Amino acid sequence: MNINRRTFVAMATSLSAAAALAACKSSDDSTSPSTSGGTGPITVWLSNNEQEVAWGKQMVEAWNADHPDEQVTAQEIPAGKSSEETITAAITAGTTPDLIFNISTAAAPAWAQQGGLVDLTTFDDGKDYIESRSGAEVAAGYADADGKFYLLPWKSNPVLIMYNKDIFEKAGIDPENPEMNTLDSFLDGCKKIIDSGAAQTAIWPAPTSEFYQPWFDYYPLYIAETDGAQLVEDDKATFNDESGKTIGNFWAEIYKNGYASQEAATDDAMTTGATAMQLAGPWAIASYKGRVNVGFMPIPTSAGSSIDSVKTFADSKNISMFTTSTNRQTAWEFLKFATSEEQDGAFLEATGQMPIRTDLPAAYPDYFEQNPSYEQFAIVASHVVDVPNINNSTEVWQKFRDEYSAGVIFQTESVDEFLSDAEEQINTLVAR
Repeated sequence: MNINRRTFVAMATSLSAAAALAACKSSDDSTSPSTSGGTGPITVWLSNNEQEVAWGKQMVEAWNADHPDEQVTAQEIPAGKSSEETITAAITAGTTPDLIFNISTAAAPAWAQQGGLVDLTTFDDGKDYIESRSGAEVAAGYADADGKFYLLPWKSNPVLIMYNKDIFEKAGIDPENPEMNTLDSFLDGCKKIIDSGAAQTAIWPAPTSEFYQPWFDYYPLYIAETDGAQLVEDDKATFNDESGKTIGNFWAEIYKNGYASQEAATDDAMTTGATAMQLAGPWAIASYKGRVNVGFMPIPTSAGSSIDSVKTFADSKNISMFTTSTNRQTAWEFLKFATSEEQDGAFLEATGQMPIRTDLPAAYPDYFEQNPSYEQFAIVASHVVDVPNINNSTEVWQKFRDEYSAGVIFQTESVDEFLSDAEEQINTLVAR
């Protein structure tokens, strides 16, 4: 299989379940006077990622050493088909911890409707802290339509174009300066790769039908082309416009010319040399170290792009507070401690994932001097865009994927038909 994303096993099922439960329970006691404060012991759940757990343990120990009356107990998210399924079940049962450090942006709207999440703007400094840490423009993409933050933007794996330098060299493309930052030059590069026989495909995004697959083909390029538009804004689909058509036609050209495969890879196409490129985040640096000589370049746009300014998909995970929490003031202070400049630096050191914090290279110059391959991701991390905070999020992305597959990958309808049909269905879902 292609290693081009973190696992989303069973996520669709669990988010659909959350949406169904939200229809039955929409009350939110996040502003209730009886539960808006409180200090004392709290519990947190961490991702089961080994590096994140190691960071979490030291972070909790540092807090506990200075807060004898507000001790934190941390554990990994209980096992399940996915963390989303586990969290949904815990919300339903009323067994959630105070904080969870692994929240999918796509999952949060349903959990908020379900009454499971606390609006962090109910804390006096909530909105200011989130916006000052992440930057107001980036933070705005994580707020709901009323400006409420049910999650704190925490870490991202910004998506760039990863490429095999050895394959590029075989194809006659300069591996240190590919000059493929426009849509046209990217297509020219794809042609060189295929014509030279350097690889079976130029790029191999998964052609499968899961709702999250657009996050790793269409969506990053749409974000880049539009300088940051989300798929849905102000309760309306945005993509049925010239920019949306440009990106749709770009991917259709790739499939039409055989630069990408219409079949799913049976193994890791980057490692086997079956493809020259993938869309990937900073996790890929460690994953391919010693196996593939990888480089990274910006997401291409019509006019041309650069790492310094191009916007891309965040692929983030976030932190939420749950309405079962009775010591919310402690939970809020601990959340700020865990996302402080010091702890963000420790997290970066431990995991190589990018804290969603303004101007990362300047904040941690020593780390990036010692790890220069991560610096491109640090630069682009300050202008990432995530999925929109909308109703029926999973269904929206599934409808988009279904129409994209028909209009772009398998081309049983036109790009215009794909965009028009997806727009109509998505507008209905968001309004429902």
